Amino acid sequence: MRAVWLKEFGGPEVLVAGEAPDPVPGPGQVLVNVAYANITFVETQFRRGLPGPFKAQPPMIPGNGVGGVVAEVGEGVDAALAGKRVISSLRGEGGYAEKAVVDAASLLEVPDGLALDDAVALLADGRTAMMMLTAVTPKSGERILIEAAAGGVGTLLVQLAKAAGLTVVAVAGGERKTALAAELGADIVVDYTAPAWTEQVKQATGGVDIVMDAVGGDIGRAAFELLGEGGRIINFGLASGEWAGIDPETAAERGVTIIQPTFTPELLRGYAEKALAEGAAGRLRPVIGQRFPLDRAADAHTAIETRATVGKTLLEVDS
Repeated sequence: MRAVWLKEFGGPEVLVAGEAPDPVPGPGQVLVNVAYANITFVETQFRRGLPGPFKAQPPMIPGNGVGGVVAEVGEGVDAALAGKRVISSLRGEGGYAEKAVVDAASLLEVPDGLALDDAVALLADGRTAMMMLTAVTPKSGERILIEAAAGGVGTLLVQLAKAAGLTVVAVAGGERKTALAAELGADIVVDYTAPAWTEQVKQATGGVDIVMDAVGGDIGRAAFELLGEGGRIINFGLASGEWAGIDPETAAERGVTIIQPTFTPELLRGYAEKALAEGAAGRLRPVIGQRFPLDRAADAHTAIETRATVGKTLLEVDS
């Protein structure tokens, strides 16, 4: 089969397409003919050798999220799964390939009415958006600031927050990205590459009640300053390369709560299932901003790292 190999940590160029043996499902596993592979920012960090949730070592085939059709079932797996459209996470290994072996227990069937590519786009980002918004316990009418609002998670958060009755302040970098946030229904859009962007937010809102910090660094710290008594901030990304590092004592003095969500595999699965259901019902629309053929995985990583992307980035394995 065709696959993308990571033979050493480094820049995008270390992702090289080549051949690999076809995987064989063992007991409790299935073989999936992969149609789409999901790419997240965390995967670009893993490729560089940075610490993170994935523990595999080169040489290996990277890739954490896939969607496709079950081609074969292993021992102890319901034969009725064969031919089903499914998505699954893979613990960071094996996704950038034409075929992948997946634990049957981790499979999520794609509901009728939802396209397979949309389901893959919702797999990681949908459950993250659902989980993070739930964790901040939003109340209708509150003002929520969403960083990286044109990204995979951000575009979903904008939609979910609007549906929850919140006033959405979408913050993104550049005209293309702010236009997308506005299209998705954000009430206020601000370009955080502009000078004094926080002043624009203050003038428009007087401050915010919730900050969804997906960027960290200076952006996250600046967004924190927009919170007042009763405010909440949740840090779930470091697109800037560092966490915001908000001092808990400073937050407490201002009456701001730093939310640190806890989750289990069961909760994550539940959030993913809910995101898929919302997508199938037409209430949540993933934005797939760019697609790359499997052999161009390196280009996909470059696009993400240079912030040239909007929404979700997918590899089209059968293209």
